[in-house]
Amino acid sequence: MRILLATVLNALALGAAAWLIPGIGMTGADTSGGVVLAYLFVGAVFGVVNAVIKPLLSFVAMPITCLTLGLFAVVINAAMLMLTAWLTDLFSGLFGVEFFVHSFFWDAVLGALIVALVSAVLGRFLVTASAAPRTR
Repeated sequence: MRILLATVLNALALGAAAWLIPGIGMTGADTSGGVVLAYLFVGAVFGVVNAVIKPLLSFVAMPITCLTLGLFAVVINAAMLMLTAWLTDLFSGLFGVEFFVHSFFWDAVLGALIVALVSAVLGRFLVTASAAPRTR
């Protein structure tokens, strides 16, 4: 259930970034249902990238992240967004959907900030809603 929730949160955050930034978007999905499924697919890819590669990259980049007082984490998040775009482009022949990010600066950096902000806000609301006492 947590994996499905994380995928939906990622899809919503990536959709918000694509809506706000012209250099981020999706191709290959024509209907509204297709767009939703495409963003869920990209959200799943983004979740796998963040679960597998991001911890390794964050560990390797820890000295520069400390030197920049944590600002390099935004660059790491932008790199994960670019990697997700590259992976969906790689598998676009299989799934018929491509998530694209035109440039690292500024599209990916601003997109990473928006994805982080939307994920944090939505995650906070979901944690608060799930922690509320239930009455019968």
